Amino acid sequence: MSTWDADVAVVGLGAWGSSALWQLARRGVDALGVEQFEPGHALGSSHGGSRMFRVTCLEHPGLVPLARRSLELWHELADASDTTLFENLGGLLIGPEDGRIVGGTLRAAKQHDIDVQRLSRAELAERYPQHAALDPRDVAVWEPSAGILRPEESIRAAVRLARSAGAPVFTGTRVHKVGLVDGGVELEIGSRVLRVRQAVLTVGSWLTSLVPGLPLTTLRMPITWFRSRAGDERHALGRFPVFMRDLPGGEVLWGNGSDGPHDVKLGLEVHGRTPRALDPVTDDRSVVAQDWAHLTGVLGTYLPGLEPAPAKVSVCMLTTTPDGQFVLGRPGGDPRLVLAGGCNAHGFKHATGIGEALTDIVTGTATRMPLDFAAPDRAALRGAAPAVR
Repeated sequence: MSTWDADVAVVGLGAWGSSALWQLARRGVDALGVEQFEPGHALGSSHGGSRMFRVTCLEHPGLVPLARRSLELWHELADASDTTLFENLGGLLIGPEDGRIVGGTLRAAKQHDIDVQRLSRAELAERYPQHAALDPRDVAVWEPSAGILRPEESIRAAVRLARSAGAPVFTGTRVHKVGLVDGGVELEIGSRVLRVRQAVLTVGSWLTSLVPGLPLTTLRMPITWFRSRAGDERHALGRFPVFMRDLPGGEVLWGNGSDGPHDVKLGLEVHGRTPRALDPVTDDRSVVAQDWAHLTGVLGTYLPGLEPAPAKVSVCMLTTTPDGQFVLGRPGGDPRLVLAGGCNAHGFKHATGIGEALTDIVTGTATRMPLDFAAPDRAALRGAAPAVR
């Protein structure tokens, strides 16, 4: 009898892990999944009812091919699960033409031949009057390929398909320690130890608790939902698509319209203010008025027609790296271990493509696009060797 419980264990079944387990299972790999909560939970980085998808990635040129492949796989996942996961409603990137949002979008579109449309300030004001107090320099880029993804439904669909393909899934099960042993990995889950030949660690903000030494910082990011004032229908999703907008003070306002059970979802990145660091195990996730005070202070100016106080507030966690890029691959080339973390607040849209890349790494297949910029041993992360033993 084999002493191994499986060839591969995927630890953490959020956006990246659930996609990896689905794709490993459908390739016939002997894989199992371990999740400390339930698939689609609201305690990590993969929840909130909607997530923005766009191909014009501002964060790194190598992400555009990954986004394009991810979109193909989002459609495959939706078709295979008979679930609506992506709504292609287009998206707006707003700000000065030489600013970070619009300028970065136009550079990505030019470099990768992405279909976009420029809107002048007058055209933006006419088509999308919800966006008020436009700066004289403001223009917009309309990206037809953008839209929203449904995070909870996506994760549950991927896990369901992985199970159907034969992958056992352990839920309500936390891995307390990862030990590298001869020929494989031991995963301590309470009184039991799972033994596998390879482990893929996709545990999001918990990654540094399993792999000490990785230069990842977990940040606490409040997300908020607002209702339109009575009679104001400008903020329905069909009229108010996903957007990112540079504000004159250096903040970035982002969000999407309301639909069905979901109110208008909004967030604000404040220039010079880093979200508070958070320990996912010990810190309190409750919310206070300070979590939305700055955002509500600008809404009356830039998005009139919404109620002044949020209808709902939740805390999302995100992990950041020093250079703002993901961590994907084998630390030190170790054939027993694959790391996937550092979402940097823009990882969900790429989840299916990352799941495929992790599957390729596990099976020794060349990835479809170069991912050297996300290697665990790249220069930006060097000097902090993972301490898995």
